[in-house]
Amino acid sequence: MPSLYIVATPIGNLEDITLRALRVLREVGLIAAEDTRVTRKLLSHYDIHTRLLSFNEHNRAARLPRLLTALRDMDVALVSDAGTPGVNDPGQELTRAAADAGIAVVAVPGASAVTSALAVSGIVADGFVYLGFLPRKKGERVRMLESLAHEPRALIAFESPRRLRRSLEDALHALGDRRVAVCREMTKMHEEVFRGSVAHALAHFEQPRGEFTLVFEGAGKPRIDDGALEDAAALLDELRRQDLGAKHAVAHVTAVTGLSKRQVYRLWVDGL
Repeated sequence: MPSLYIVATPIGNLEDITLRALRVLREVGLIAAEDTRVTRKLLSHYDIHTRLLSFNEHNRAARLPRLLTALRDMDVALVSDAGTPGVNDPGQELTRAAADAGIAVVAVPGASAVTSALAVSGIVADGFVYLGFLPRKKGERVRMLESLAHEPRALIAFESPRRLRRSLEDALHALGDRRVAVCREMTKMHEEVFRGSVAHALAHFEQPRGEFTLVFEGAGKPRIDDGALEDAAALLDELRRQDLGAKHAVAHVTAVTGLSKRQVYRLWVDGL
C-alpha cells in the first residue's frame, strides 16, 4: 500500500540531508512541496527529477483531495521549504487526512531549526516549550509571554527580522532580563549565535537581518532568602509554645510568609 513520507530537508546548508531522504525523494511518485521553487533547487543539486506539486496555505483546500487521490496509487513525499514538515505549515492537515484515511505515514527525520538551536544555545534545559512564530500583534505576543513567565522549561520561538526587536522588547518586559540565545541564519553562510541577556541581545541586533530562532532560558526556581526561613522558623517556635498543632501552625506561617507548605512543614519537623 502506498505511503506518505514526511521528509526533513536542510534548513540552510544543502549537505544537511540524509541518504535515506535522498533515496525516498528519488523513489516516490510525487513530491508535495511548500514552494516548488525552493524544493527544485534542492532536487537539482542532487540530480533528482521527481514530479513536484505545490501544497501550501494558499492552495491546501484544493490540493488536499488531489494528494489523497494520488496516494491510492503511489508513494508521496511531503517537504517544507526547510526543516521538518508538519511544524508551522499545512503539512499537518495532509498528515492527519492521510492517517484518517488509513494511509501509512512514515517519518524520514533530519534537520530541525528547533533542536539545532537548543543544541548550540548553551542554555541548560531538561525540556522545552515550542512556541512557533510569536504572535504578530503586540497584545497577543505580550499575553503569551507573560503566561510563560514562570515556565521552568526553555522557550523556543521563530521570529522574522522585521519583528525581532519588538519581540525582544516584549520578552524583556514579560520574562525579565534572562539568558537568551538568538540564532540567526542557522547553517547558512552568515550563521550567528548570540548568547547573553535579553537586554544585551537588543543592543546587539540593532538592524536585524535573516531568519531567527530564539531560545529563552526557563524560569529558575525562586530563591528563598535565608532571612525568610529564619523568620518562619521563629514564628513556628512561638506557635508551638502556644500549643498550636502542626496543621494550623504550618497553614498560618505559609499564609504569612509566602513560603510553600512543604518548606514550612520541613521547618516544623526540624524544630521538634
